[in-house]
Amino acid sequence: MTARIASLRVGRIAPLGPESVPSAFIKSAVSGPIKAGELGLDGDHQADLSVHGGPEKAVYAYASARYPDWAVAFPDLAPRFIAGAMGENLTVDGMDEDDLCVGDVHAIGGALLQVCQPRQPCFKLALALGEPRLGRHMVRTGHSGWYYRVLREGSFAAGDEVVLAERPNPDFTFPRLVTIVNRGGATLHELHDLAAMPGLASNIGRHVREALDAA
Repeated sequence: MTARIASLRVGRIAPLGPESVPSAFIKSAVSGPIKAGELGLDGDHQADLSVHGGPEKAVYAYASARYPDWAVAFPDLAPRFIAGAMGENLTVDGMDEDDLCVGDVHAIGGALLQVCQPRQPCFKLALALGEPRLGRHMVRTGHSGWYYRVLREGSFAAGDEVVLAERPNPDFTFPRLVTIVNRGGATLHELHDLAAMPGLASNIGRHVREALDAA
């Protein structure tokens, strides 16, 4: 199955949840084309720049294939597990975390995007859907989605293909990175690999080098 952008979404800051927390978690679908720049998609916003946004969280992608699993785990919320439910910019058909390696470069329309880190869920996921267990479930399953950095600015639209353009780290799968980020347990060999890994998010690389220095 060819991977494609099933839904392209951007959001503005608005009150979220019963306490009206400022957030751009809720995103609306746009047909495109829309430009991906260094800091994200045109028209997309983040409320708390200390933990969201930036060049290494420029675009957030989530696999449409994961939504049926969420519906089974939380049947009362099943109708809400559709494109955009995770607050993603890109809902992707035909690709999930298991298909990725760390640092994969994807050509989408005129842009080049690089897979650099998984999402670590914050409280806003629970606020958006009114279910406090969602973050723990994401961690437990590893169905995190993935953040892109933008290597080459360009525009794309819903329906565009996601094409693997480069795979600099074919021996380090993205699910393994998700496990290490969420639960630790990296071997010394893995820590050395990650410390020098092209494409890995700089914050993860920094934590890895600190762990090596302390070893």
